[in-house]
Amino acid sequence: MAILTEPIGSIPRPASLIQSIAAFQAGKVSRENLEEAYADALRDTITRLERTGSPVITDGEQTKPSFATYPLSGLDNLASDGVTIPFADGHVRQLPRLTRAPFRYGVHAASYLQAAREYTQARIKQAVISASALSLLYPSTGIPDYPREAFLADLIDEAEKDIRGALDAGADTVQIDFTEARLSLKLDPSGSLLRSFVALNNQVLDRFSPVERLRIGVHVCPGGDQDSTHSADVDYEALLPDLFQMNVDRFYLQMASEPDRKRILRRVSQLLGPNRTIFIGVIDPIHPVVETPAEVRDRVLEAASFLPAVQLGTTDDCGFAPFADDTSTAREIAFSKIQARVEGTEMAARELGL
Repeated sequence: MAILTEPIGSIPRPASLIQSIAAFQAGKVSRENLEEAYADALRDTITRLERTGSPVITDGEQTKPSFATYPLSGLDNLASDGVTIPFADGHVRQLPRLTRAPFRYGVHAASYLQAAREYTQARIKQAVISASALSLLYPSTGIPDYPREAFLADLIDEAEKDIRGALDAGADTVQIDFTEARLSLKLDPSGSLLRSFVALNNQVLDRFSPVERLRIGVHVCPGGDQDSTHSADVDYEALLPDLFQMNVDRFYLQMASEPDRKRILRRVSQLLGPNRTIFIGVIDPIHPVVETPAEVRDRVLEAASFLPAVQLGTTDDCGFAPFADDTSTAREIAFSKIQARVEGTEMAARELGL
């Protein structure tokens, strides 16, 4: 395909898996039964992603509790009363709070890629959570004998291991989920928090060579959970100058749901620079209607009127179900939307003569 196209990550879990998770948590099924449900969901997700024609697939994040908290699985130094993230519809997600040293990942992303590889030979993309998101685990009151500086040093080490492990395991690309970027401007309109997030993530990225960074990208969106967002009311244009200070070569940008795409695409064109690829969101995961391939084509052509076609890719605005309990989008609709993205991108490439 002359125009690159990739998914963001998550796919809605089958009802059978969600039921198995609930039954396991209630003590009604064994760990073995739960693992069988995970394997069935993973196998089915990969098979159906391959059927969409997508040249790059993910594991659908079927076995992650969420895109943000997978590294925390199995840790015993967390409390449940951490930072809260309110969404526009009134529901809230809450992060844990670190209670004592040291900070280590309980799970690294490479394990998900290795599990997916058992079911496919396709190119697999691996999403990882940003260091900046996990920095929110550290309490504002501090931790005795574990200053914030020591925590951040441990966090940077772990975030590097997460990305490097996925690259070494054969990930086609590694995508850093940085959805708190736009939210940070809601919390701190001065941009100071956003700049601190970018600087922290760059401390991780600076540990990779220029060749390695060709396979690393960053994803931003206004959140997408239970058909709601946490920061769509923040002007996207205010985010972009600092975002493009990230030391990566791939940017995955929510765009399909943006009310004034042309204004934002124009600003992206001013910030792009050479040798970077911009994956424009052409699918809105939280909109219930499946886009047609023709609609996708038109969105790609619109983007190509602002950005060089050789630096253009397509993606979905966000994952379809970033939290394991999100059932707001039907599984069938997610696969249909992905197929429309693939077909519409091919149509646009033909019209552009690529």
